[in-house]
Amino acid sequence: MSAARTDSVDRPAAQAAQPLSRSRFSALKYRQFRRFWLGSMFAVGAFNMTQLAQGVLIFDLTGSALNLGIVGAATAGPTILVTLFGGVLADRVDRRKLLAATQLVLAAMLGLLATLVATGVIEVWHVYAIAVVSGLATGLDWPTRSAMFPSLIDDKADMMSAVAMSSILWQGSRVIVPTFGGLLIAAFGTATVFYIAAAAFVVMFFTLMSLRMPEPPARVIRNPFREFIEGVQYIRKTRIFAILILLTFANMFFGMMYIQLMPAYVDIFGGGASKIGFLFTAVGIGSVSGTFLVGKFQSAPRLGWIMLAGTFAFSMIILLFALSPSYFLAMGLAVAAGIFNSVFVISSMTVIQVKVPDALRGRVMGIYSITFSLISMGGLFGGIIASGSSVRVAIGVGAIILGVIVLFVAATQREIRILDGRDLAEGG
Repeated sequence: MSAARTDSVDRPAAQAAQPLSRSRFSALKYRQFRRFWLGSMFAVGAFNMTQLAQGVLIFDLTGSALNLGIVGAATAGPTILVTLFGGVLADRVDRRKLLAATQLVLAAMLGLLATLVATGVIEVWHVYAIAVVSGLATGLDWPTRSAMFPSLIDDKADMMSAVAMSSILWQGSRVIVPTFGGLLIAAFGTATVFYIAAAAFVVMFFTLMSLRMPEPPARVIRNPFREFIEGVQYIRKTRIFAILILLTFANMFFGMMYIQLMPAYVDIFGGGASKIGFLFTAVGIGSVSGTFLVGKFQSAPRLGWIMLAGTFAFSMIILLFALSPSYFLAMGLAVAAGIFNSVFVISSMTVIQVKVPDALRGRVMGIYSITFSLISMGGLFGGIIASGSSVRVAIGVGAIILGVIVLFVAATQREIRILDGRDLAEGG
C-alpha cells in the first residue's frame, strides 16, 4: 500500500507539489514532445488511412471476410515477431534514428502499393507481400515510439498527460481520417489515399530528424534473447503488469476484431467506402470522448473496478453492434463502444508507463505494443468464423469471449480490483 494513502496529511501536499499531473495538456509545454506529437499527427493519420484503404482494396479484389483477416494477419504476424525484439533494440540504439528509418520503409511500401493500384496491375499477392514488409517496419515503429516519448518530457508527473495526448492523437485521427479517406476513395480510388499516406510518413521522418534528444546512456550489450527474457520475467513478476497486458491482449483480439472486419460488416447495409469511413469515424468520436472522460476517473481510488466495468460494458455493446438491424444504430453503438473501451485502454497504458523502469521501458512497451497487432490477428479469427457462418456471428462470438474473460479476471485477480488511481496521480 502506498505511503501516501496511509497519511492523509501528505496527500494534499503531494498533489500541490505536482499540479501539472492533473492537466491533460501539460506534456505539450515541452518543446520536443510538442514537435514529436504534431509530427505524429501525420504518421498516425497515415496508419489509419492505410488501414481503411487496404481493407477496401482487398474486399474489392476478393469480396471475402476471410481475406480481410488474412491481409490483417499478413501485417500483424511480422509485426508481433519483430515487436518482441524491437523493444530490445529500442533499449540499445538511438530511438529517434530507428523510428525515422521505419517511416521511410513504410513510405516506400505505400508508394509502391499506390503505383501498383494506379497502373492497374495490382494482384492480391501484391497486397499480402507489401503488408508483410510493412508489418516488419511497424514492429520496430510501435515499441520505439512508445519507449521514446517519455524521454521528451522532464517530469514524470506529466506522464499521464503524455499518455492522454498520445491517445487523443490516435483516437482523434479516427474521427477525421476515415471520413476523409472514405470520401477520397469514393472520388479518386485507393491509389490516391496510399500516395497521401506515403507522403505523411515522409513528413514524420523529417520531424524526427529535427528533434534534439539527449544521448542514450551507455549500456552493456548483452544477448538480445536474454534481454527479451528479462523483460518477460519482469512482467511476470510484476503481477499488475501481467494482468493488464493479458487483459489488453484479450480486449484487442476478441473485442476489437470488428475493426478489421468492418468492410464485410458494412456490406450488410449496402457497403461502400464512404459508409465504412463514417463507421470508423463513429468509433473515433467515441474514443476521443472517452479519452476526455477518463481523466475524471484516473485518480479514483477504485480505478481497477472502473477499468473492468469499462471493458465489460465495451464487450456487451459490441455484442449489440453485431446484432444491429440498422446502419445508423450501428453508428450509435460504435460511438458508445469507443467511449467505454477508452476507459480501460488509456488507464492501463498509463499504469504501465508510470510504473515501468526506464531501463526496461523499450522491452516492456515492446511486449505491450503487440496489443495493436492483435486487432488484425483477431480479424483472422473472426474471418474464419465468418466464412463458416456470418460476420455478425464472428463479431458476436468475440464479444462474448471477451465478456467472459473480464468476469473471470474480476473474480480472481485482486491486484486489479484494488488498483488505486491516486497512486498514478502522484507519479508512482
